[in-house]
Amino acid sequence: MRDSLDFASQRKRLVGNLQREGSIKTNLVVNAFLNVPREEFLPEESRAHAYVDSPLPLGESNQTISAPHMSAIILEELDLRPGLNVLEVGTGSGYNAALMAEIVSPATGKETAGKVLSVEILPELAEFARSNLRRIGYSGRVEVVEGDGTLGYPEGSTDPIYDRVVVTAGAPDAKQ
Repeated sequence: MRDSLDFASQRKRLVGNLQREGSIKTNLVVNAFLNVPREEFLPEESRAHAYVDSPLPLGESNQTISAPHMSAIILEELDLRPGLNVLEVGTGSGYNAALMAEIVSPATGKETAGKVLSVEILPELAEFARSNLRRIGYSGRVEVVEGDGTLGYPEGSTDPIYDRVVVTAGAPDAKQ
């Protein structure tokens, strides 16, 4: 990781700002944000802006990574804790899935491990997310499945029970 010390200080500053604004309220979310390097989920050309509180483009996909304050609000509202299983519709770069995995399946091994399953409709983003998650050590805690999340869980997959479901993708309508 290039400039890792600079990114680490930017990450800490962002977390402090999000706490002061009230977007981050709990220690679980603080720790997730401090442990997950947002820059690793961005294309090279966007990494310099990783800790600006704004959505950023994900290459040519016409998709974006969520603004950090939005990710924080989502995490706080989900009321996550170790051991929960989460279904995310809209993987994007995998950043939100990694944040959730930090909470539901902490690397300490002391708690009962939960899991994050994330569904992504765009094959190139699904592969980008898998690559990002694998490279920084989340592939065992997050599974990325390619499919249309508006249609439910992809055909041929097992149907586990989820404690939380979050939709971070836009869709024209939800089907049953």
